[in-house]
Amino acid sequence: MVGLGPRKPPSRKGSMADVPKDLMQEIKRLEELFTVDKAKLKQITDHFINELAKGLSVEGGSIPMNPTWCMSFPTGDEQGTFLALDMGGTNLRVCEIILTDQKSEFDIIQSKYRMPEELKTGDADELWEYIADCLQQFIESHHADTKLEKLHLGFTFSYPATQDYIDHGVLQRWTKGFDIDGVEGHNVVPMFEAAIAKRGVPIKLTALINDTTGTLIASAYTDTKMKIGCIFGTGCNAAYMENCGSIPKLAHMNLPPDTPMAINCEWGAFDNEHKVLPRTPYDIIVDKDSPRPGQQAFEKMIAGLYLGEIFRLVLVDLHDNKDVHIFEGQNIDKLRKAYTLDSSFLSLVEEDPFENLSETGDLFQNKLGITATHPELELIRRLAELIGTRAARLSACGVAAIAKKKNYKTCHVGADGSVFNKYPHFKQRGAVALREILDWPAKKNPKEEDPIEILAAEDGSGVGAALIAALTLKRVKEGNMAGILHPENFRG
Repeated sequence: MVGLGPRKPPSRKGSMADVPKDLMQEIKRLEELFTVDKAKLKQITDHFINELAKGLSVEGGSIPMNPTWCMSFPTGDEQGTFLALDMGGTNLRVCEIILTDQKSEFDIIQSKYRMPEELKTGDADELWEYIADCLQQFIESHHADTKLEKLHLGFTFSYPATQDYIDHGVLQRWTKGFDIDGVEGHNVVPMFEAAIAKRGVPIKLTALINDTTGTLIASAYTDTKMKIGCIFGTGCNAAYMENCGSIPKLAHMNLPPDTPMAINCEWGAFDNEHKVLPRTPYDIIVDKDSPRPGQQAFEKMIAGLYLGEIFRLVLVDLHDNKDVHIFEGQNIDKLRKAYTLDSSFLSLVEEDPFENLSETGDLFQNKLGITATHPELELIRRLAELIGTRAARLSACGVAAIAKKKNYKTCHVGADGSVFNKYPHFKQRGAVALREILDWPAKKNPKEEDPIEILAAEDGSGVGAALIAALTLKRVKEGNMAGILHPENFRG
């Protein structure tokens, strides 16, 4: 058996020797379309820095740059018991997190509850009552014999929301398949609190957070070098700590200029004006046919939800193209269905270890009913590499932009999400691009750390939410009431 087990990239030698001239020309054309060179990366990064600053200004820009009212990094010495609630698209996760007296250590108890599909398009009261039921069940099963003081809760609500306070959040729009009337445009906290009060569950909502901010804070708790939190998954986002003096849109609050404030960038909206991103005709179709054309331009080039769709559109175009005609004479109806392939499909193509790409051949046969020739499989493999590499390289522009804006010469970046964790070579490709953008000298020793390393993050929506609740409680006790709507909930 050849090529099994973990192998360093490139995972196979492969040969283009038997690829006919017309297909070779297509591969060359695709390479030109999808390759982002060093000069382009630097141009994108410079524009990104300006756009981050614009998002913090009074006028605002495409990138929302939302202040989160999380106003410090953890020290690692935080202590206490906190709850975290994570309301995702498929599950509801409830965690109890005990921050121990050991520095940077925690214990966690957690339960997952399925989010019933009918709730996602049902009635608002039903949703909040279901969540309150799950919390009640959790507390009853873990604290059956104890009379509880109120527990402080961090609620990870990862839907676009406007936060004027940490214990408040107005839903801008539902995502992840939710479409419940009467919630968009409203503060979700009173709805949640009413359902909790009705059941007499001993919980106080202390902080409403976004998973990306949680990722930043949870990662910084266990590693003090962490300065940026990122999500590279179905969507993409980043959070980092800004000084209040660099946030003109908060000037009216008269906060001390060196006070930190975690910013949830929502950077998927970078370059909605299409000034710098190297969009191909395929990217333009993805945008035009999406539910919100003209929005989330950056996300549509790097997030897992779209990578498979870009790949699919190229293959359909090459089949319909009279000069090339891949999959000639075959029925490609399955391939014509939008969003039929996701980023895990591309991962499998890139992971195929065999010279003859037999696993990719099987994949196309089983999933799409298409029999591909060996030259076609070579093109398919190269296309997956190009799309995956472009996503990783563009992602690095966002990280480099924050590092340059904050003048971080060395730091760690905590990253989470399915693309970061599972897509082959994503980390290495991102690291290569960072080196190009930031002009680092070549390594003397391959084991040497890069000045800025992107590492796997801690659990943002669980531990991060609990930590932000702890940090918020601590600052209120110290008299910092900025961004607190209900101080009475923080006493006792």
